[in-house]
Order: sequence, then C-alpha cells, then structure tokens
Amino acid sequence: MLLAAGRGERMRPLTDHTPKPLLEIGGKPLIVWHIEKLAHAGLTDLVINHAHLGAQIENTLGDGSRYGVRIRYSPEHPSALETAGGIAHALHLLGGEPFAVINGDIFCDYDFALLPKQAQALQAQGDAAHLVLVNNPPQHPDGDFGLHQQRVSDTSPKLTFSGIGIYRPDLFSGLARGTKAPLAPLLREQIALGKVGGEHHRGLWIDVGTPQRLADLDKQIRSSHNAP
Repeated sequence: MLLAAGRGERMRPLTDHTPKPLLEIGGKPLIVWHIEKLAHAGLTDLVINHAHLGAQIENTLGDGSRYGVRIRYSPEHPSALETAGGIAHALHLLGGEPFAVINGDIFCDYDFALLPKQAQALQAQGDAAHLVLVNNPPQHPDGDFGLHQQRVSDTSPKLTFSGIGIYRPDLFSGLARGTKAPLAPLLREQIALGKVGGEHHRGLWIDVGTPQRLADLDKQIRSSHNAP
C-alpha cells in the first residue's frame, strides 16, 4: 500500500492544485519512483489511498499497467483518515496476509526486494509489525523508536521511522472503516508487548516535506543523472 492521502500543508502553495505524491523530482512524480522500484522488485499488486485532489492521482497513474503493476484505489472522503485509519479503510483490498505500507512522500534507496523476506520473518516470529528505521534527520532530531537486536523499543537512543513498514491485517481489525486514527498508538501497544521487529536502513532517505527539500532533492537527482 502506498499512502497518498495527505493534504501536504507544509508543501503549500505547491499542493493547492497538485496532490503531494504527484509533485515531481528528477522529471517524475514522487510516487512513480516508488511504483517503478516496487515493480523492479517484483511487487506488483498495489493499493493507493487518496483524499485531497485524489482524482488527479487516479487520472495520472491509471490502472498501473504502464508501470507493470496493478493499482487499486482506496478513496477517503470527505477528508484523509490518517495512517492507521487509511490502512483500515483499505483492508478489504489488502488481503489476509502481512502487507507492506510505504509513505508516498519519502524518497529512499531502500531495497524493496527485501520486503517479502521480512514479511516471512514477521510471520515466523509472530510479530504484528516490522519497521524500517533511519538516522534522525535535522528536522526530527529526537527520533521515534529505539532498536536493539532487530527489536523495536520505546527506549533511547531513538531512530526515525522511515514510513516503510510491514503489518499484519489484524493490527487494524479494531478500527471500523471510515475511522480517523493515527498509527503510532497502535505500534506502541505492540512494542510494549514485544511484537514489533525492525531494521536500520543507513542509506539515502529523505522526508520530502517542504518546497525547499523538494527543490534540493530535484537538484540532487538531476545532477546525479547527468553525471558521467
């Protein structure tokens, strides 16, 4: 599942007329970078939620066939349901097995081909979730969760949640469709039970949350693609 329902307030005025996941870097919408990487990794059955200007997302991406994937959509009306609420709203499209969820407004070089292996490990260990954590960026110096021997904790020092995770469907079974709910409280409940695994991705990761970060990333990508 690719999360694409946010309003993108910090990106205004760019997001007044364009949904955040369709803002371009390196000549392609942010979300297309994810879709192409997922297709390359063999992960081709995708669900995308949307709310703000969601019709633009469907019109741009279509059924996904041009990218070698199948896209189904989970509209959220009249407004976005936050992360956990959005996932719960789309459960009927996600099936009964663990599934990956990726924020549509990040840019990273995490290898999505690792996700099926991590999903198998999650099932074998009886975990509720697996989180990909990254080094704390300047705008989020205190981090979100601790990590020790591939187990996520609420202790310091903390790393930042990347917005890439794998979840069991029953983690969201207590949320009725259409309920607005954040993800962090559900994760903290499972962390307290010792039911959340994790990994530390040390490669490229950027929260593309402001016009300046978008412009900087666009410049970085164009420069690297033009390099000999």
